[in-house]
Amino acid sequence: MLGFGLLWRGYGQETEVRYLSGKGVDDAVNWEFYCTGGMNSGKWTTIPVPSNWELHGFGAYNYGHDNNKASEEGRYKLNFTVPSGWNGKRVFIVFEGSMTDTRVSINGNSAGPVHQGAFYCFKYEITQRLNFSGSNLLEVTVAKMSSNQSVNDAERQADYWVFGGIFRPVYLEAFPQQFIERMAIDARADGSLTANVYLNNVSGGGQVTGRLTGPDGQTVGSQLSASVPSGGASVSLKGTFPNINPWSAEYPNLYRLEVDLRSGNSVVHTVRERVGFRTVEVRAGNGIYINGKKVMLRGVDRHCFWPSSGRALSPRNSRDDVLLAKSMNINAIRNSHYPADRHFMEYCDSLGMYVLDELAGWQVPPYDTDIGRKLVEEMVTFDVNHPCIIFWDNANEGGWNTALDGEFAKWDPQNRAVLHPWTTFSNINTDHYESYSSVQNLLNKSIYMPTEFLHGLYDGGHGAGLQDYWDLMRSKPMSAGGFLWVFADEAVVRTDNNKKLDARGNLAPDGVVGPYHEKEGSFYTVREIWSPVQIGMDKLPDDFSGAIEVENRYDFTDLDEVEFSWRLARFDFINADSGYTTLAEGTAKTGSIKPGNPGTLQLKLPENWKGAHALLLSAEDGAGRLLCEWSWMIPSASAMRESIVATESTATVSVSEAGSEAAITAGDARYTFNKTSGRLAGVSVDGKTYSFVNGPSLSAGSATLQSFNVTTEGNDAIVEATYNGDLKSVRWQVLGNGWLSLTGV
Repeated sequence: MLGFGLLWRGYGQETEVRYLSGKGVDDAVNWEFYCTGGMNSGKWTTIPVPSNWELHGFGAYNYGHDNNKASEEGRYKLNFTVPSGWNGKRVFIVFEGSMTDTRVSINGNSAGPVHQGAFYCFKYEITQRLNFSGSNLLEVTVAKMSSNQSVNDAERQADYWVFGGIFRPVYLEAFPQQFIERMAIDARADGSLTANVYLNNVSGGGQVTGRLTGPDGQTVGSQLSASVPSGGASVSLKGTFPNINPWSAEYPNLYRLEVDLRSGNSVVHTVRERVGFRTVEVRAGNGIYINGKKVMLRGVDRHCFWPSSGRALSPRNSRDDVLLAKSMNINAIRNSHYPADRHFMEYCDSLGMYVLDELAGWQVPPYDTDIGRKLVEEMVTFDVNHPCIIFWDNANEGGWNTALDGEFAKWDPQNRAVLHPWTTFSNINTDHYESYSSVQNLLNKSIYMPTEFLHGLYDGGHGAGLQDYWDLMRSKPMSAGGFLWVFADEAVVRTDNNKKLDARGNLAPDGVVGPYHEKEGSFYTVREIWSPVQIGMDKLPDDFSGAIEVENRYDFTDLDEVEFSWRLARFDFINADSGYTTLAEGTAKTGSIKPGNPGTLQLKLPENWKGAHALLLSAEDGAGRLLCEWSWMIPSASAMRESIVATESTATVSVSEAGSEAAITAGDARYTFNKTSGRLAGVSVDGKTYSFVNGPSLSAGSATLQSFNVTTEGNDAIVEATYNGDLKSVRWQVLGNGWLSLTGV
């Protein structure tokens, strides 16, 4: 049984919150659990909440495109108590996400209608159903498949893994009898603020006041105030705060608005909300503007996903994802294809990330209008105050119900534009996966911002072609950037198959980073191409004096906030683990270079800098985050080769053959070759084994070995292999001094 736990803002006039689950998977709470079908079904046991039950060995796995849909139900029980001090308060139970149809009862009494829709926060008032002096029984039944076919079409007939379970937090909220139900805030870059304050059960008159505080906790500007008429359901607080620091992805400045509901001299209820002052505009035929500045979104599409926990995440996962995206110079994330966790949105606010918040739906028929209206309301009222959200998406790739387009503005005083990802709406063309030539054409017609481009699987990796597309986009005034599909590989741990990772063949998303968010090659390519600091110098000029031309591609940041670090490196080519020795190092700053402008970085190198092998340079932003790295060789390639590779043999090689292998020894080096494949099979130098083996091999095509011969020429050994197919021949030369060279056709 759970006793009274965590309290948010534990003063009497503030909302008190008690978690019945964990805040995420890291502190999940075990509930009683019964699964009706699939793995470990037909018996009562326990399961952590939040979680997806497949990842804990229950039910059956399903990918959205599977013809056979698993339809098991999960039944949950939890005994809990509430503080006796809550007697006389209004108590609600809140579910932030449950897949899919969810039926809730308290002490055997229904809490309210079955909730349909997996990714949306919903709540029930349970005041009259609670026992304030003893134990309470919470019972929840979650049906993986919805009884509403449009919900199944929008959420479960999709191009991603689909799961079951209570996968986001569950908690109780206790309010005074008269209380502030919610707020919807419109805070603009000019300092103007409107807060629509929605009230519950305010029978008499009263007053609502608001106080803005800065990061230091000090009051900013004057108090806001509005009278509440008797029986009033809402009021608006309005005011202007001069000299405000606006919010952007580069400067995520946040304030806090504290709002009191007052009756006479008493504060009845207090709520607090983080506020970011920023203005988003779509200027038709021109571009997207934030705080009056035209911006390009360097975006990526993201699922809420982790291989070992499915869609159930922790605040740690969300923080790590935002930081990882920022580390490759991404400034925008599209929630694909459903609203994200509360903690993810909070980190986008505080760390700085533009967000497209998306209603679920994917190509097949969308939510029907009745359920869609309810889910739009739940989505927008839950997320409306996040400054990171710059657009709403009405589903994805034809999965939109156009009857819902006007519903977003009913709950959003900012009236953020609604997009239809895959087509043109709200004066923005978001079409997916256009060819290079068609992008050229589209950029001459309207604002173009593909909400998916360069599919990580079918385009051979996100680095492939990105430079060409990005250069084209930057060359056209109506480009607003775009979103790479997708952030991370979506391979799930199969508890029904020895915990193997399963990406459903090539169906599941193929990302910039790996399933556990390992950095792959594309990570570094994206980071370099999208770096806000650009250097176009391919090689050091003959008259190089330390001056490097740089370009500022930030939207708001001056390059004088960036610190550059340089090193002169001498490579340790033979038997060295360090890679290189630093001969000299230092730091440098550019001075003021405004966004969009070029300038010069001057390095103060020592007089003997040409004695090094390479000049290494890195740039860090004001927070110490690495933006990009560059390197330039100082000697020419031929000069480097001559300095490290002895071209004359000084000893004689020895050749031996046994079974399927041919071995060649030259000095302290030993090479073995596979006579049945023609490939290099092993390399060792002075007894140390190296992994330079099993080649050469074709990345595409085929080759069948026809002949394999080993001969000697003077002090050298020659290995020749001929093939039928796309590879014709390979010739290895082992010099007597131990060096190895390869040529092939």
